[in-house]
Amino acid sequence: MLKPLKWLDENLEKYILFLLSTVMVTVIFIQVFMRYVMSNSLSWSEELARYCFIWLIYIGISYAVKHHRHIKVDAALILFKDKTKIYFSLISNILFLVFCVYVGIYGYGIASQLLLFGQTTPALQIPTGIVYLAPPVGMGLAGIRLIQNIIGNIIAIKNFDKTHELPKDAEQTINVI
Repeated sequence: MLKPLKWLDENLEKYILFLLSTVMVTVIFIQVFMRYVMSNSLSWSEELARYCFIWLIYIGISYAVKHHRHIKVDAALILFKDKTKIYFSLISNILFLVFCVYVGIYGYGIASQLLLFGQTTPALQIPTGIVYLAPPVGMGLAGIRLIQNIIGNIIAIKNFDKTHELPKDAEQTINVI
Protein backbone atom coordinates (compact mmCIF):
# COMPACT_ATOMS: atom_id res chain seq x y z
CA MET A 1 0.00 0.00 0.00
CA LEU A 2 2.88 2.40 0.66
CA LYS A 3 4.40 1.87 -2.77
CA PRO A 4 1.47 3.43 -4.72
CA LEU A 5 1.33 6.34 -2.24
CA LYS A 6 5.05 6.94 -2.65
CA TRP A 7 4.70 6.88 -6.45
CA LEU A 8 1.78 9.31 -6.21
CA ASP A 9 3.77 11.60 -3.90
CA GLU A 10 6.70 11.66 -6.31
CA ASN A 11 4.81 11.90 -9.62
CA LEU A 12 1.28 13.34 -9.25
CA GLU A 13 1.94 16.92 -10.31
CA LYS A 14 4.49 15.92 -12.94
CA TYR A 15 2.04 13.73 -14.87
CA ILE A 16 -0.87 16.15 -14.51
CA LEU A 17 1.33 19.00 -15.81
CA PHE A 18 2.53 16.83 -18.69
CA LEU A 19 -1.04 15.92 -19.66
CA LEU A 20 -2.28 19.52 -19.46
CA SER A 21 0.71 20.83 -21.44
CA THR A 22 0.26 18.18 -24.11
CA VAL A 23 -3.45 18.89 -24.52
CA MET A 24 -2.86 22.65 -24.61
CA VAL A 25 -0.07 22.53 -27.20
CA THR A 26 -1.91 19.98 -29.36
CA VAL A 27 -5.14 21.99 -29.36
CA ILE A 28 -3.30 25.22 -30.19
CA PHE A 29 -1.40 23.48 -33.00
CA ILE A 30 -4.64 22.07 -34.44
CA GLN A 31 -6.25 25.51 -34.23
CA VAL A 32 -3.34 27.16 -36.08
CA PHE A 33 -3.41 24.43 -38.71
CA MET A 34 -7.17 24.73 -39.16
CA ARG A 35 -7.09 28.51 -39.36
CA TYR A 36 -4.12 29.04 -41.69
CA VAL A 37 -4.07 25.85 -43.76
CA MET A 38 -7.71 24.84 -43.89
CA SER A 39 -9.12 28.42 -43.67
CA ASN A 40 -11.54 27.28 -40.99
CA SER A 41 -11.30 27.68 -37.24
CA LEU A 42 -12.50 25.60 -34.31
CA SER A 43 -14.93 27.26 -31.93
CA TRP A 44 -13.78 25.36 -28.84
CA SER A 45 -9.98 25.21 -29.11
CA GLU A 46 -9.12 28.56 -27.52
CA GLU A 47 -11.43 27.86 -24.60
CA LEU A 48 -9.92 24.41 -23.95
CA ALA A 49 -6.37 25.76 -24.18
CA ARG A 50 -7.22 28.57 -21.76
CA TYR A 51 -8.73 26.18 -19.21
CA CYS A 52 -5.77 23.82 -19.50
CA PHE A 53 -3.46 26.79 -18.91
CA ILE A 54 -5.41 27.86 -15.80
CA TRP A 55 -5.18 24.36 -14.33
CA LEU A 56 -1.52 24.15 -15.37
CA ILE A 57 -0.71 27.30 -13.36
CA TYR A 58 -2.35 26.09 -10.15
CA ILE A 59 -0.95 22.55 -10.32
CA GLY A 60 2.42 24.14 -11.16
CA ILE A 61 2.35 26.01 -7.84
CA SER A 62 2.26 22.68 -6.02
CA TYR A 63 5.05 21.30 -8.21
CA ALA A 64 7.18 24.37 -7.48
CA VAL A 65 6.61 24.05 -3.73
CA LYS A 66 7.55 20.37 -3.86
CA HIS A 67 10.86 21.15 -5.58
CA HIS A 68 11.51 24.32 -3.51
CA ARG A 69 11.32 26.49 -6.62
CA HIS A 70 8.48 28.78 -5.57
CA ILE A 71 9.07 32.50 -5.38
CA LYS A 72 10.57 33.49 -2.07
CA VAL A 73 12.72 36.25 -0.68
CA ASP A 74 16.21 34.99 0.06
CA ALA A 75 17.37 38.17 1.83
CA ALA A 76 16.59 36.73 5.27
CA LEU A 77 18.48 33.56 4.43
CA ILE A 78 21.55 35.58 3.45
CA LEU A 79 21.54 37.63 6.66
CA PHE A 80 21.34 34.72 9.07
CA LYS A 81 23.28 31.54 9.62
CA ASP A 82 22.59 27.93 10.40
CA LYS A 83 19.57 27.15 12.55
CA THR A 84 18.08 30.64 12.16
CA LYS A 85 17.68 29.96 8.43
CA ILE A 86 15.57 26.92 9.25
CA TYR A 87 13.35 28.98 11.55
CA PHE A 88 12.82 31.59 8.83
CA SER A 89 12.03 28.84 6.33
CA LEU A 90 9.55 27.33 8.80
CA ILE A 91 7.82 30.70 9.31
CA SER A 92 7.73 31.25 5.54
CA ASN A 93 6.17 27.83 4.94
CA ILE A 94 3.57 28.38 7.68
CA LEU A 95 2.56 31.78 6.23
CA PHE A 96 2.33 30.30 2.74
CA LEU A 97 0.22 27.43 4.15
CA VAL A 98 -2.18 29.95 5.72
CA PHE A 99 -2.48 31.67 2.33
CA CYS A 100 -3.14 28.32 0.61
CA VAL A 101 -5.86 27.44 3.12
CA TYR A 102 -7.51 30.83 2.62
CA VAL A 103 -7.43 30.61 -1.18
CA GLY A 104 -8.55 26.98 -1.05
CA ILE A 105 -11.57 27.67 1.16
CA TYR A 106 -12.58 30.84 -0.67
CA GLY A 107 -12.05 29.24 -4.10
CA TYR A 108 -14.03 26.16 -3.14
CA GLY A 109 -16.94 28.35 -2.06
CA ILE A 110 -16.99 30.09 -5.44
CA ALA A 111 -16.62 26.84 -7.41
CA SER A 112 -19.36 25.07 -5.45
CA GLN A 113 -21.75 27.99 -6.01
CA LEU A 114 -21.07 27.89 -9.75
CA LEU A 115 -21.58 24.13 -9.81
CA LEU A 116 -24.88 24.61 -7.96
CA PHE A 117 -26.06 27.25 -10.47
CA GLY A 118 -25.29 24.90 -13.37
CA GLN A 119 -23.53 27.57 -15.43
CA THR A 120 -21.58 26.15 -18.39
CA THR A 121 -18.79 27.45 -20.60
CA PRO A 122 -19.81 28.90 -23.99
CA ALA A 123 -18.07 26.57 -26.45
CA LEU A 124 -17.37 23.33 -24.56
CA GLN A 125 -20.50 23.39 -22.40
CA ILE A 126 -18.61 22.07 -19.36
CA PRO A 127 -19.64 23.29 -15.91
CA THR A 128 -17.90 26.58 -15.10
CA GLY A 129 -17.39 25.33 -11.56
CA ILE A 130 -14.86 22.78 -12.84
CA VAL A 131 -12.68 25.59 -14.19
CA TYR A 132 -13.04 27.45 -10.88
CA LEU A 133 -11.94 24.35 -8.95
CA ALA A 134 -8.36 24.93 -10.16
CA PRO A 135 -7.41 27.32 -7.31
CA PRO A 136 -8.70 25.15 -4.44
CA VAL A 137 -7.23 21.97 -5.95
CA GLY A 138 -3.88 23.58 -6.74
CA MET A 139 -3.63 25.31 -3.38
CA GLY A 140 -4.75 22.13 -1.63
CA LEU A 141 -1.91 20.22 -3.29
CA ALA A 142 0.49 23.06 -2.47
CA GLY A 143 -0.74 22.93 1.13
CA ILE A 144 0.10 19.23 1.30
CA ARG A 145 3.59 19.97 -0.05
CA LEU A 146 4.00 22.81 2.46
CA ILE A 147 3.04 20.50 5.32
CA GLN A 148 5.73 18.09 4.08
CA ASN A 149 8.21 21.02 4.06
CA ILE A 150 7.14 22.10 7.56
CA ILE A 151 7.67 18.59 8.88
CA GLY A 152 11.09 18.59 7.20
CA ASN A 153 11.88 21.95 8.85
CA ILE A 154 10.89 20.65 12.30
CA ILE A 155 13.00 17.51 11.85
CA ALA A 156 15.93 19.63 10.66
CA ILE A 157 15.64 21.90 13.73
CA LYS A 158 15.64 18.88 16.05
CA ASN A 159 18.59 17.22 14.29
CA PHE A 160 20.64 20.32 13.45
CA ASP A 161 23.02 20.01 16.41
CA LYS A 162 23.95 16.48 15.26
CA THR A 163 23.99 16.89 11.48
CA HIS A 164 24.51 20.64 10.84
CA GLU A 165 22.48 20.18 7.63
CA LEU A 166 20.00 22.69 6.30
CA PRO A 167 16.82 21.52 4.57
CA LYS A 168 16.64 22.32 0.89
CA ASP A 169 14.22 25.23 1.33
CA ALA A 170 16.50 26.90 3.90
CA GLU A 171 19.61 26.82 1.75
CA GLN A 172 20.88 30.04 0.23
CA THR A 173 19.85 29.95 -3.44
CA ILE A 174 21.29 32.97 -5.22
CA ASN A 175 21.66 32.33 -8.92
CA VAL A 176 23.93 34.63 -10.86
CA ILE A 177 23.08 34.87 -14.53
